[in-house]
Amino acid sequence: MINNARLMSLAEAGTLIAEGAYLNIAGDEDALRQLPKGNWIGGTIPYFMAEEGGKVDRERVFVTPLPVLAELPTLRLYDTDSLPQLCRNSPENGYTLLVVPAFGPCHASFAENAPNYEEMYMKPLVGWVAGVHLDDLGKRTPKVVLGTTGEFSDQHAVAMDVPLPAGKFARIDIVNLFKPGSGPVLTFPEAGFAADACLIDGQPGRFAEHLKATAADTRLPLVADYCGALVNVSIKAVGDKVEFYAPVFPGVEYRLAAPVADYMSAFQSALPHLDGGLTFSCNCILNFLYSGLEGRRTGPLLGPITFGEIAYQLLNQTLVYLTIDG
Repeated sequence: MINNARLMSLAEAGTLIAEGAYLNIAGDEDALRQLPKGNWIGGTIPYFMAEEGGKVDRERVFVTPLPVLAELPTLRLYDTDSLPQLCRNSPENGYTLLVVPAFGPCHASFAENAPNYEEMYMKPLVGWVAGVHLDDLGKRTPKVVLGTTGEFSDQHAVAMDVPLPAGKFARIDIVNLFKPGSGPVLTFPEAGFAADACLIDGQPGRFAEHLKATAADTRLPLVADYCGALVNVSIKAVGDKVEFYAPVFPGVEYRLAAPVADYMSAFQSALPHLDGGLTFSCNCILNFLYSGLEGRRTGPLLGPITFGEIAYQLLNQTLVYLTIDG
């Protein structure tokens, strides 16, 4: 278990908050609004990987205690102007846990600009993208919460900077089931959450037309090699343009992922064997849907099931986890 991370009743979560614990809390907005102020950050989502397996729960909240091993953590909100200071504000030894509300200004700004933030990749940055129940899309906005003030926002991101003592360090890993397929290389002229014109094996084309003409399985993401790490960009919708859950970037070569024969078997094979130090984990809502994770477990990796994962930059269709080693 991740530091006793689990689904809790509001009363149980309230007790931990009252004791002064530093927490990451995920839950339906109505549930989160019933929690007291305290040393916690959070975001809206009613999907979880719990001890009993993948679960939808609007009444309880998923609480991840964050151990205080050195100086006290710092909790703060960011807007689009201050977000580029995120890594500079991180502890020299420690990590930052970031929660960003989906579809808001910080989501777009972080997704497109984070790779260029000052000190990015030099300090561990992990986190997740808040969402809503799929039935509430278009009716409610994803939000983050700064527990110290009780403020809810769909315009800001929220972060907790957690220092670590000398001799301990934070490590971020991802589980990605997808590899580039054998289809054409796709490149795009500009960064963005949607694309129309592209190059298909070097030839000008229209991405939406290409997907329709090839009857592509749009549950499969685009995959690119980012300095040795395979990074997914998931497809949200195909119309005149193709909409994504994360941005594509110019100068990067993408291919549609190869099909995964059995999602659940692939997940079980890819899960790490952890002896300890597991501090935080989150998984993607698309894995939950496409892998049929409701009622099924992903080993010890418990946490919110999210609208995006953060391991330095925004990711899709991955499982992200953080361990404290040393």
